[in-house]
Amino acid sequence: MTQQQLYRRIKKQTGRAIGDFNLIEEGDRIAVGVSGGKDSYTLLHILEELRQKAPVKFELVAVNVDSGFPGFRTEVIESYLQEQGFEYRMESTDCYETIEQKIRPGSSYCSFCARLRRGVLYRLASELGCNKIALGHHLDDFIETLLLNQFYIGTLAAMSPKLLADNGKHTVIRPLVYVEESDIIQYSRLYGFPIICCSCPVCGTVDQKRQRMKQLITSLATEIPGIRRSMIAALGNVQPRHLFNEEE
Repeated sequence: MTQQQLYRRIKKQTGRAIGDFNLIEEGDRIAVGVSGGKDSYTLLHILEELRQKAPVKFELVAVNVDSGFPGFRTEVIESYLQEQGFEYRMESTDCYETIEQKIRPGSSYCSFCARLRRGVLYRLASELGCNKIALGHHLDDFIETLLLNQFYIGTLAAMSPKLLADNGKHTVIRPLVYVEESDIIQYSRLYGFPIICCSCPVCGTVDQKRQRMKQLITSLATEIPGIRRSMIAALGNVQPRHLFNEEE
């Protein structure tokens, strides 16, 4: 697939998600979380392309939250945002110090970090006058979360493409819900995004359950090529009558 063909496919899938779930509306000012990874760069790039030709007017502000992990290269992200002409905000925090001091034995390092970062994002969105926060979760993230919740927690739940944030003030949107991770990997390589490591001290050691789900889906895809599309479609095709219902 050529660079242009891949670009058109991701752009079409993102536009479809925006339309299906009414993710972007007239006058929106959207804080786009940019971590320095492939997903967030792709999200920012595609949303900007859509913004330039959209029938509704909306604004984008790139937001990076530095958790304070040693070695995290914020200057690489900032340089890219400057070169591309994005409005942006770089925010340094003491999340790393807080985690090291307050995390309880047996608690999830990633979950604690995510909660802290989420709080910073909500604050920044308010300070920047943004009513929405866009995150770079893609199709594979949705279906992996679905399986994780089923296998380890015993719930039928995944992510939502659009939901009211915990603070009750902002709306969190995930426009890449229809985009597969393999396409994002290829897209980020073709466009040469300056990807950097998150520098998290436990990176690669605590996400084994999600990696297991990723491997499972990849394995099943050799027998069922359309499994990812089927699973993401299932999230919007729930049949309550065929599930447990305590009221009956």
